[in-house]
Amino acid sequence: MTLETHANQIRDKLLGAWKLITWEIPGSTGTVTYPLGPQAIGQIMYDATGRVSAQLVQPGQPRFVSDDWLQAQTEEKAAAWSGYFGYFGTFTIDVDAGAVIHHIEGSWFPNLIGTQQVRYYRFEGDDRLVLSADTAWGPVRIIWDRVK
Repeated sequence: MTLETHANQIRDKLLGAWKLITWEIPGSTGTVTYPLGPQAIGQIMYDATGRVSAQLVQPGQPRFVSDDWLQAQTEEKAAAWSGYFGYFGTFTIDVDAGAVIHHIEGSWFPNLIGTQQVRYYRFEGDDRLVLSADTAWGPVRIIWDRVK
């Protein structure tokens, strides 16, 4: 099998929507922390045109006083920003590395824009995707289940 054929097989397995199961940071002492809490919700979507979008949210955030987000107070914005993680762009597969690379075009965190975020993939059956990465804040593991 050629690398291109293998990359296309991985790409086909990634396509679709995935629901967040957990986003965790495993500690060196065996402890686990959760950037958006253990009950975080989210989705990642890969489409056939090579686009990716990831949205992760801390549930139970307080509503803003106004329904007009342009009227939000500084404190409301800060709290909402702290409870969200998201970006979009394109993706490619590096079969040799066992990685999907997210090429970030837009993000809630401006420092990600223009970067290539490497996510090492592992499939558990057809319906579970485990992505791991080495980030600026340490190693992370994100587990997703396929949306049917």
